[in-house]
Amino acid sequence: MKKNKTTHMMAGILIVCFVGLFLLLTGRFLYIQVTGVVDNVSLKDWAKEKRTASYSIEAERGKIYDSSGMLLAYDRPTFRLYAIVDKAYSKNLKEPKHVEDPEKTAEMLAPLLNMDKTYIVKQIKDGIEKGRTQVEFGAKGKQLSQKKKEEIEALKLPGINFTEEAIRYYPNGKFASHIIGFAQESEKKTDTGVEQNITGVTGIEKEMNDLLAGKDGYISFERDRFNKKLLDPNEKIKKPHDGDDIYLTIDQKIQTLLEDVMSQVEDKYEPERLTAIVMNPKTGEILAMSNRPSYDPNNPADVKNWYDDAISTPIEPGSTMKIFTWASAIEEGVYNGADLYKSGKYKINKQIRAIPDHNYGKGWGTISYDEGFQRSSNVAAAKLAWEKLGPEKYLEYLKAFDFDKETNIDLPGEVKGKILYNWPLEKATTAFGQGSTITPIQQMKAATAIANNGKMMQPFVLKKIVDANNGTIIEESKPKVVGEPISPETSKQMLNLMESVVNGKYGTGKMYALDDYSVVGKTGTAQIPDPETGGYMSGVENNLYSFLGMAPKDDPQLMMYVSIKQPKLFFEEGYEHGATPTSFIFKNVMQNGLHYMDIKPDKSENNKTQKVKVPDLVGESVTKVKQVLAEKDIHVTVIGSGDTITRANVAVGDDILPGKRVLLLTENPSMPSVIGWSMRDVLQLAQLTELKLETIGNGYVVKQSIQQGKPIKENAYLGVELKPPNKLKLEKNTEEKEAQQSDGDIE
Repeated sequence: MKKNKTTHMMAGILIVCFVGLFLLLTGRFLYIQVTGVVDNVSLKDWAKEKRTASYSIEAERGKIYDSSGMLLAYDRPTFRLYAIVDKAYSKNLKEPKHVEDPEKTAEMLAPLLNMDKTYIVKQIKDGIEKGRTQVEFGAKGKQLSQKKKEEIEALKLPGINFTEEAIRYYPNGKFASHIIGFAQESEKKTDTGVEQNITGVTGIEKEMNDLLAGKDGYISFERDRFNKKLLDPNEKIKKPHDGDDIYLTIDQKIQTLLEDVMSQVEDKYEPERLTAIVMNPKTGEILAMSNRPSYDPNNPADVKNWYDDAISTPIEPGSTMKIFTWASAIEEGVYNGADLYKSGKYKINKQIRAIPDHNYGKGWGTISYDEGFQRSSNVAAAKLAWEKLGPEKYLEYLKAFDFDKETNIDLPGEVKGKILYNWPLEKATTAFGQGSTITPIQQMKAATAIANNGKMMQPFVLKKIVDANNGTIIEESKPKVVGEPISPETSKQMLNLMESVVNGKYGTGKMYALDDYSVVGKTGTAQIPDPETGGYMSGVENNLYSFLGMAPKDDPQLMMYVSIKQPKLFFEEGYEHGATPTSFIFKNVMQNGLHYMDIKPDKSENNKTQKVKVPDLVGESVTKVKQVLAEKDIHVTVIGSGDTITRANVAVGDDILPGKRVLLLTENPSMPSVIGWSMRDVLQLAQLTELKLETIGNGYVVKQSIQQGKPIKENAYLGVELKPPNKLKLEKNTEEKEAQQSDGDIE
């Protein structure tokens, strides 16, 4: 009985426990069924989230154009290869949608991807073993071209698919690379995972990144386990807002010309640094800007110089600074060009060492201040700043020319120079460009006052911002006067003085004279500080040679600064001055740039170059047009086998110079040989025939991807490799070089 009692009691306890547990579970189920919530998570929302696929729709990054609408940067479509390895993907289908034979697939893909077959097999089999839906193939399976995609699709391999993705592409290679900058792919974490984005790293790409990037959209829908839409997918779509387009003030033709000659000079003289800026002094627009070393933004590897030296690297300018010293003295009313002074050496007081003229302190005897400007006299500059103006008044003018602040050009990374003005000697040496530092863009900004009747203009490279979605102009830059440090009368007097540097009897800038236009400017030869000794480097090659000039004299339309640091000069045929490479760059760009802008030559009596007015070409006979243009020394290239001209790279009424290449397009266009062509000519060919151009290097074409005589297909890719020539034919005038030997701004 006792045993039965215990048994009954334990059975009762178990029944109570079971009933309690049953009621608890039943209550829990009833609660979940009624509320649809578990641990504060809605089962309905959770299920919806699990069966809802959500994808980001990437906005297209805005394009970058030059001032005339030539494309400089855009998102180029490429393709990423992936393989579906899940058998379930092919369920109930006649044709398989997954990889059935990894070995065969790998064998056919390997040669097209330049990839090891065993790696492809391993990727596919690993994916199958780990239960993955799809696999990818590393770096070699990404950024595939349209052509490569079509080659792989032609194999008709089951399970092999592609996703489209964009890379940032720069069709002109090194063209204005420090201005345009570059953008590259980066990862961004979102609620739906990791997204790939293109982000600006340098230049305009970085400065205007937020505007260029746009805003991504998305698409979401409900799906089954095979990632296929349900019949009622509850689809939601938000369209992306593409990035805004940026138009620069850069002129493609002037920039291309500048890049070509700078590459030639870099190849021959191997300088430490090479910088040039071309500006419209009336507006402040930067028409061209380049530095060496440069880089290709399509492949920014082993970059020797990330900095845009034109705006980011302050330098001791040398004698180009004398422009502003003389202008200050004239404006203050303390300058008389006929006044005499004793050149050679000058001591501002007994305690300070003498300031010598650049010919080792020999000077030229007693000469006028006007002649001192021609000869680039350090003594004249120091006496003007110390005695005529006085250090404090001179400092006021330096600040009036904004040498104490950044120019606020619309590019990232600008660094201002520093006015070194603590000791008496520093106050005197600043007058001829030693000690104090400024950037090339600071000089150009200040020099606009000389070219523009005393009005100093804000430099800028951003022309306008356009909404890519509707073509509306969002913002447009206008010329802006930011100061008037001198009067129109001072400006005119300075232009006369600067003309004497190029054309005067004792002028140091004779090498910079042009055939068709009157040039005004100032040379500079600055010593380079030696960090090891605390002094300056010695030797003719250890200088920074520069020139700041403008033309035509009476109404400057183009202004240019060019400098070369530590060039390797040649002495086989006598002394070669550092001005040889800088004058080669200046003369080529200015002469051709002014003609291209259709600026009327003001030296017509010396103008031997006669322009040719283009007749109506479209619809005319190829034979007839070739004969007419050949008689006028125009190089003609016919593209195609037809007898009638359908298009040309010049328009009726255009004025062109002898030696220009004219492209005539006919029916059945075929590829010409472009070996030896310049970048500019190849760009015009691509635009005329609607080819997609890829360039490698700079200079002149040495290789082309489309063989001569092959039919030209619209939107086909043309790749060209360019290299600078091994030797340059630079002008060497003995008289000019002798004059240049005396040009230096060295203590």
